[in-house]
Amino acid sequence: MGALVPLTRPGWTEAGRHLLAGLELGVSEVNDAGGIAGRPLELVVRDTAADPQKAVAAVDEFAGLGVAAVAGEYHSVVARAAASRADAVGLPFLCSSAVLDALTEQPTEWVARLAPPQSHGWRVYADFLLGAGHTRIAVATQPSVYWASGTRILRDRLAPHGGTVTELDMSALTPAAVCDALVGHRVSALLLLVGHPEPAVPIVRSVRGDRRLASLLIGAPAGQPEFATWAELLGDDGAGIPFLRYLPEHLGPLGARVGTTLRERLTEAPSFVAFEGYDTIVVLADVLRSHGTDRGRVAASWPRVEVEGTRGQIRFTRTPGISVWQWAGPPIQVVDRDPAAPDRFRILHTG
Repeated sequence: MGALVPLTRPGWTEAGRHLLAGLELGVSEVNDAGGIAGRPLELVVRDTAADPQKAVAAVDEFAGLGVAAVAGEYHSVVARAAASRADAVGLPFLCSSAVLDALTEQPTEWVARLAPPQSHGWRVYADFLLGAGHTRIAVATQPSVYWASGTRILRDRLAPHGGTVTELDMSALTPAAVCDALVGHRVSALLLLVGHPEPAVPIVRSVRGDRRLASLLIGAPAGQPEFATWAELLGDDGAGIPFLRYLPEHLGPLGARVGTTLRERLTEAPSFVAFEGYDTIVVLADVLRSHGTDRGRVAASWPRVEVEGTRGQIRFTRTPGISVWQWAGPPIQVVDRDPAAPDRFRILHTG
């Protein structure tokens, strides 16, 4: 099985480490239970470094190596390139953690996804903002199809309620200039649609240090505060920043057991990305046991998947506007780090 994971910069390496930990734990448990039809499951890992071209090259390599399927990837733009190439060469791809709606330009039978579509998760986030009384929103953003798509989703959800979204282009503004713009536009919330740690961390520091913005909500729908380095870099300034997380309020027995083992492997609390990695292997192992390793049969099996994952029962369906087979039931939370204890997460809203 091939695995696409961002392990070096400019990829989000912490997310990659958690994703790989989940994938590797899943493979280890499959092999401890006897493998697939008596044969061990091997994970062939390639670093995408957040580079779409590296992902395309890796998919081509996997096709030549004879892998039965491809798993993984965190960055949406990279996953889109990998999905398009997997569709072109006829290689099953189960995307673990990328949310961009349009993973492929046309509907495909070769690709399935565990993470919720961006249009769903970010609408949940917009509903949280509305419920908290925020209708004048600014977004600090960088050029990217992912950030542009997120901005459009937020604007479409807020507009019917009289909400506005002001875009602040971080390719043209310093963090200090962002603060001046926020005051000038009289917004009540700033969303970080930017990379981590740069420029997200400097923006947070600048806003938190500006007395004019003491009541401003900072939000990060893409999940930057999920990982430990956020708290390490920002300390108390990184708390109270709501973000999207794909975990249930309470893990079941499987999720709790896997969470304990992942914590031991990572030497820190596992993120939702680690659980996504583990669930990816749960699905693919079930498919390979039931349908064999022929690529066409693997791809044809997506609509017949019914397996218990760490975060609920996993089934794939066709979702309107989504070109791949989609798990329609992943849990969605809006959470933040508790200002009273930044290592503890508070659930603010569920979707």
